[in-house]
Amino acid sequence: MKTADALAALGSLSHESRLAAYRRLVQAGPDGLSVGELRDLLDLPPATLSAHLNVLRAAKLVIDQREGRVIRVRADYTQMNALLAYLTENCCAGAADCTPATACTPRKKGAVP
Repeated sequence: MKTADALAALGSLSHESRLAAYRRLVQAGPDGLSVGELRDLLDLPPATLSAHLNVLRAAKLVIDQREGRVIRVRADYTQMNALLAYLTENCCAGAADCTPATACTPRKKGAVP
């Protein structure tokens, strides 16, 4: 990940509502949430949530997909893992006993590990 991409991602998460939305999407797993479900969970007005999702999209932290009349939003785990790898790249100055965060590999609901 390039520094500019890391700055964009971190900047997009620097607002309480955007961070809450992103964390909910990460918790939801690869199925994500519909915009309506996310709005209900966060108790945000539709226009406000839309603006926050646009910031997260611009930072490439979320992706969405239209399913008929519903828009489903998902966390982009590849981008999230790249950000975590960037942040922990030089963890503990390379000390052998330092273990940076492992990558997140989400599973669909009901999938067997």
